[in-house]
Amino acid sequence: MSRIGKAPISIPDKVEVKLNDLVVTVKGPKGELKQKIDEGFNLEFDNNQVVITRPSDEKEHKSKHGLYRSLIKNMIEGVSKGYTIEQEFVGVGYRVSVTGQNVEMSLGYSHNIVLQLPKEIKAEAKSERGSNPLLTLTSIDKQLIGQVAAKIRSFRAPEPYKGKGIRFKDEQVRRKAGKSAGK
Repeated sequence: MSRIGKAPISIPDKVEVKLNDLVVTVKGPKGELKQKIDEGFNLEFDNNQVVITRPSDEKEHKSKHGLYRSLIKNMIEGVSKGYTIEQEFVGVGYRVSVTGQNVEMSLGYSHNIVLQLPKEIKAEAKSERGSNPLLTLTSIDKQLIGQVAAKIRSFRAPEPYKGKGIRFKDEQVRRKAGKSAGK
């Protein structure tokens, strides 16, 4: 049996988990999330814990058992605590600003890049003199916030020679030595 799949998920106070017509609904103080699951998978509730059971030991069911447990755990954590990702813009002239759901980035190209965020994500930009601009993304959906953060990073990934680019806060970028001087 899957080690991840058979582990119980604890449900905090003020969080409600339901299964209706193959759709798991999780409600909490920060919002509500839904996830469709395959037929045969079931949720068993006992004293503030959920255990996911699979219908058989077929390879497909085994592979999805741990997946559904992780998705439901992330949903419960999202509606109770939420998720935050911070990105740092490292480079001369790199700037970021947020107006409503639009993030405008100046990344050394001939034009500014404007990205429209989904309504489930809240963004905040912070620029202080002497430090790199910081973009903070907040959401209850871990999958969506990770996808948006990866899209923003893809506009200018950190390069190994000068270290310029968009990186996650406290990320270590492996640096390479440049060309050595001629003889």
